[in-house]
Amino acid sequence: MSQQHGNDQWDVIVVGGGAAGLSAALMLGRARRRVLVIDAGRPRNRFASHMHGVLGHEGVDPTDLLTRGRKELETYDVTLRADHVERVADAEGGVVVHLADGEATRARALVVATGLTDGLPEVPGLAELWGTGVLHCPYCHGWEVRGQRLAVLGTSPISLHQAELIRQWSDRLTFFTAGCDTLSAEQTDRLRARGVELVDTPVAEVLSDGGRLTGVRLASGEEVGLDAVFVASAMSPNDEFLASMELERGESPVGSYIRVDASGRTSHLRIWAIGNVVDPAANVPVSMGAGAATGGAVNMALVTEDFDRAVANGGESAQYWEEQYAEQPRRWSGRVNATMASVVSHLPAGRALDLGCGEGGDAVWLAEQGWTVTAVDISATAIARGNEGAQDRGVADAITWVNHDLSTWKTEETFDLVTASFFHSTVNLPRTEILRRAAGRICPGGHLLVVSHVFESVEGIPPWALHSHGVAGADGTDLQARTEVLLTPEDEVAELALDESEWETVIQEIRARETTGPDGHGTATVKDGVLMMQWRNNQ
Repeated sequence: MSQQHGNDQWDVIVVGGGAAGLSAALMLGRARRRVLVIDAGRPRNRFASHMHGVLGHEGVDPTDLLTRGRKELETYDVTLRADHVERVADAEGGVVVHLADGEATRARALVVATGLTDGLPEVPGLAELWGTGVLHCPYCHGWEVRGQRLAVLGTSPISLHQAELIRQWSDRLTFFTAGCDTLSAEQTDRLRARGVELVDTPVAEVLSDGGRLTGVRLASGEEVGLDAVFVASAMSPNDEFLASMELERGESPVGSYIRVDASGRTSHLRIWAIGNVVDPAANVPVSMGAGAATGGAVNMALVTEDFDRAVANGGESAQYWEEQYAEQPRRWSGRVNATMASVVSHLPAGRALDLGCGEGGDAVWLAEQGWTVTAVDISATAIARGNEGAQDRGVADAITWVNHDLSTWKTEETFDLVTASFFHSTVNLPRTEILRRAAGRICPGGHLLVVSHVFESVEGIPPWALHSHGVAGADGTDLQARTEVLLTPEDEVAELALDESEWETVIQEIRARETTGPDGHGTATVKDGVLMMQWRNNQ
């Protein structure tokens, strides 16, 4: 499975690695989504040694099912992490999940599959036999105790329904009613009509011998021999980490649960919830089915968002930049960005990713220095010119050219260097999101290098310099609006918000340099913001 560090943004984070969560992760992984499963390792059915009613897995240990499920996920881009989620917060384009160890990680969508906690009556000996001799679901355990001496320990009005249900598995049934409201005459007659014995003396202790339930002792001192006891637990959904999200809830006879639609979606457009955390009656196959269905629903929501984003941003950007490159034989000089070269020349060659490579001046130079380069740009014309330049310089085999909108482009590769030189656009560009995603593909000890235009003042800078650097139109239009989006290195650090405990800022400065006019005449002094950060991998 892929191993990512915390600054990366996932497509989906699944909280809970039980039957529901792993099923959702499987569907999402098969949909080529990058998924992180965060699991605290406390599935609800961990007290049982066998599960039943699961077609094809009858009698299997629930732990074996989860182990097999985790193994199956290794084929896909799914990462499992043992941890506990403290809280969730909104973020631009997704959510931020804060973990117990203090780390925070981001995702476009969140699937909550954290199950529930069963609260048991404080009867001595009861909790120790939970999942073996003390049971809750006759569909899960009834066949194994059929025809035996069974009892229902009343805890709430739900117990009346449970007593009627358990009678299907045995005609030797005792209902201890002290923990329930007083039964009406009609209810009493109804239960006795099918031979249910009613006992109103409180149960003081559950008895066992060698780990096997043998009966109960009543408050009166009387002992009642039994083979199994069914009890309706007080079920509490494990959703406290979502409290700050203020999701809509619904009331039911067994408590308050997050409200979801048929797809598992909550009132938050980026949060889904499945399994016992929203449906206390869901057994293993129901939870697996819910996970599979919700996994597909989440993928479709992201597919729709990808297309919406492509139309709103990528389509406009692609058309704009293709026109910019196609309207002239060459937009840029074809030479390497001198600032980038001066910084990178001190690094050992490795694998490099060039974001917004344009016509490939930087990519070709990196290849000539011994780097293996992946160069990505939205313009097909720019990529073609870059490839042609690489062929002419004899380094074509060292460069992989990718024509794609960086807003949606993803890769499974990792890199020693990610560089983004003058990565600006006069049309919409989710620049910070792209840089953060690229930072998540950096190897331990690798570097992120961002070289940007810094125009503290445009006075004295020729119009051709502003235009050639993408800051203003050819006629000087939109100058103020476009220069306002350019970040200084200090602003860049704040905007990226990479974890300071993992990332070291190596260079953060503004450098002046001279540039030559497009006709080869005239010079101007411009300033470059230089930010280099190194991932220290302290994990």
